[in-house]
This record gives sequence, structure tokens and C-alpha cells, in this order.
Amino acid sequence: MNDTNDRNEKMEQARGDRSPGSPQVGSRRPRGSRTGTVAAISGDKTVGVIIDNLVKHPLYGKYIRRRTKLSVHDPANAASVGDVVEVIPCRPISKQKAWRLVRVVRSAAGAEQ
Repeated sequence: MNDTNDRNEKMEQARGDRSPGSPQVGSRRPRGSRTGTVAAISGDKTVGVIIDNLVKHPLYGKYIRRRTKLSVHDPANAASVGDVVEVIPCRPISKQKAWRLVRVVRSAAGAEQ
């Protein structure tokens, strides 16, 4: 019985002042944002973003270019082809779409006219 009380006290100390039913503001884990280039407008509120990575070869040490294509949710249709955008992971919106557009970092050169 004493071990159970000790465990409960430790759990309460780890939790801090939070009450069990209250919503926690800022308690989510940090999400990894990534930056890429818009390659295609795939439909309404969807853009295709390409993220380029350099990966070091495990044996030879040469850097290899790797490319990842993501389907990104763009609710405001703010991005256009060639824009550099920041995206974060989110809950699955469709079969292939599980990333959300945060902001347009840099607009495409032709879009500033």
C-alpha cells in the first residue's frame, strides 16, 4: 500500500499544478517544420512541395541529393509554383495529405510583377 502512495505522489509531482481535466496550453510536443519549393498546384487547397536533402553516403562519404515530394494542405490557396514555403506535419487530411502550409517564406521571382 505504501508503494502505491509513493508512486501516486511522484506522478503528481511530475504533473505539477495541473488539474486532471484542464486543457493544457502549449503541452504538445514540438513539431518539425520543413522548408521546400512548390512544384505543382495539385488541385483546390493542395500543393505539391519538393524538399531537397543532402545525405552523406555511409561508406564513401560522398554527399547524395535526395528529394521528397509532399502533398501539402493550403487552405487559403496562398502558394504558387516556385514559392519557397514552410510546412509542418498535421493529422491526415486525405490519403496522401498529412502536411499543412505554415507560411510562404519567399515568393517566386515571376509572381512579383
